[in-house]
Amino acid sequence: MTPVELSRTVLHAVRRAVDEGELSVTVPERAVVTPPGPGGCGDYATNIALQLAGAAGQPPRRVAEILRARLASEALIGDVVVTGPGFLNFSLERNASALLVEEILRRGRRYGHAEGFSGTIVRLRCPAEVRAVVVTDALARVLRSQGDLVRVECEGRPAPEWETVLGVDSSRAGGHSGSHPGSRFDSHAGSHPGSHSDSHPQPRPSGPSPLPDLDVTVHPVPAPVPADPLPLGRDAARWALLYPAAHDRPRIPGDHLTQRETNPLFRVRYAHARTRALLRNAADLGFHPEPGPVSDAETLLAALGDHPRILTTTATHRSPDRLARHLVAVADATLPLLPAVLPLGDEKPSAAHRARLALAEAAGAVLAGGLSLLGIDAPDHL
Repeated sequence: MTPVELSRTVLHAVRRAVDEGELSVTVPERAVVTPPGPGGCGDYATNIALQLAGAAGQPPRRVAEILRARLASEALIGDVVVTGPGFLNFSLERNASALLVEEILRRGRRYGHAEGFSGTIVRLRCPAEVRAVVVTDALARVLRSQGDLVRVECEGRPAPEWETVLGVDSSRAGGHSGSHPGSRFDSHAGSHPGSHSDSHPQPRPSGPSPLPDLDVTVHPVPAPVPADPLPLGRDAARWALLYPAAHDRPRIPGDHLTQRETNPLFRVRYAHARTRALLRNAADLGFHPEPGPVSDAETLLAALGDHPRILTTTATHRSPDRLARHLVAVADATLPLLPAVLPLGDEKPSAAHRARLALAEAAGAVLAGGLSLLGIDAPDHL
């Protein structure tokens, strides 16, 4: 059960309590589910009872108990505990982590992507500035992964090297944006050599070209960037421009090319490459991944389960930096697991080894899929 699925389950419990007359509240659109804070327990927690208590006219702990009674019997939830002023803490069944890993391995790099067209058409506009163009390109990839149909317009013609070096597809030249000669560019998977995006474009609605549902201007500040990012090459340059929040100044050249732990991009790509190496080494030893319970991996499982929500919020808030920071968190949670994946010495591969290998493969898939949405390669060898 992912945090998104658990959030839906919590809201279903609220709706049942309202329908049965135990709560008199408006059911909220979402329930925030996070790892438990200080004083909490289990795998996840929510403050939904505190959120509803005022409108319900009841103490938060009473609201929490009403919801706990409905949630404790849900499939994949092992236990529900009320802590503090009214936090609900969830412990998932032991096979819940295996089901999450199975889901990730089934979807691969497209884990967290929407199925089919969302019904939303988005027009992204940006000035002809290198950071704005790269951020818009990455944002278009993420929006498409969530099922949106995306059109991109640049107020001016992007420099040719932004395509050849940075991987922005400016092949659809022509048209105007406002009073400035402009170009339209897209970042469809496979639309240009070197594209690593797994975000497939959604089918265009039939008939005349419809008006966009959302018209968004992408203009990260401060601009322009402090130095030319092109000497960094495609991957490091894109990371340098995407990793900082829109209001923060990119560090160029920074340490984006250094292969050491202080470089977040290196940690993400190194963690992915290690997972691929472990799969090769395990195959040489004659065993393969098999999802199952893994001890001491709660942080990693929580980060993997949170990936679909991160993609949604990245698209909603138009902020590729959220995805970049999430990938760093996944990598940092993955690396401590890896030394225990393979058997040591004369040790025979066990179910625990196969489960850890499956979890490592799932982490690698999330890292590769996230990097591809940022337009960055995830090499198997590093």
